[in-house]
Parts: sequence; structure tokens; C-alpha cells
Amino acid sequence: MRVQLILPLAALASLGLAAGGVLARPMAASATSPAFSGHKLAGAARVSLAQARGIALKAHPGAVTGEELEKEGGGSGLRYSFDIKSAGVAYEVGVDAKSGAVLENDRDTGND
Repeated sequence: MRVQLILPLAALASLGLAAGGVLARPMAASATSPAFSGHKLAGAARVSLAQARGIALKAHPGAVTGEELEKEGGGSGLRYSFDIKSAGVAYEVGVDAKSGAVLENDRDTGND
């Protein structure tokens, strides 16, 4: 089943997307959204960044301080990785970009 999302052109522009669905410019970090890396892999993901962020925050509530889409072993091989700070402690939560399954939810040791 294929779902198609229809947005007005102005909404696409505010998201940094061109009319063809290609990123027109990198999205800048803001107070509510940290910088995101992995735009080149986004076409292969079935789960959107926003959906994956919601899954990660449900698994480990806190403030997202970093997020990326990367190829990594486990699950489908494509995962969103979120750095989440909670009570002064950093955690890494990995969400499979194709199934939405939580693949990782551990304290971040900095040994990536």
C-alpha cells in the first residue's frame, strides 16, 4: 500500500523541499529540531523522521539533541538514531527506518 502526502507548495518550501521532493537546502537546526543528517537515505525509509522521533521519545522521553538516518547493522539495515538527553544523562535510541521498531535504547557512552 502506498500513501501519498499532498502538501501545498508553501508548506514544502518551509520544510526545505523542492517541488520534486528533493531537498533544496539542508534544514537548519532550531530550538525544537536539532540538525538532521542522512537526507540522502530518506528515500529508502518507510517511516518518516517525525514518526521515528515520536517512537524514540515514547521509548525514552527527554529532549532530542541529535538525529540522523544511517545504514547500520540490525533490523532492516537502515535506522534513525536519536540522541536524547534526560535528567542530565545522554541516551541513544535507534528506530528501524522501515518497520518503526526500536532497535536500541541505551545510555550513550560516546563509543560510536
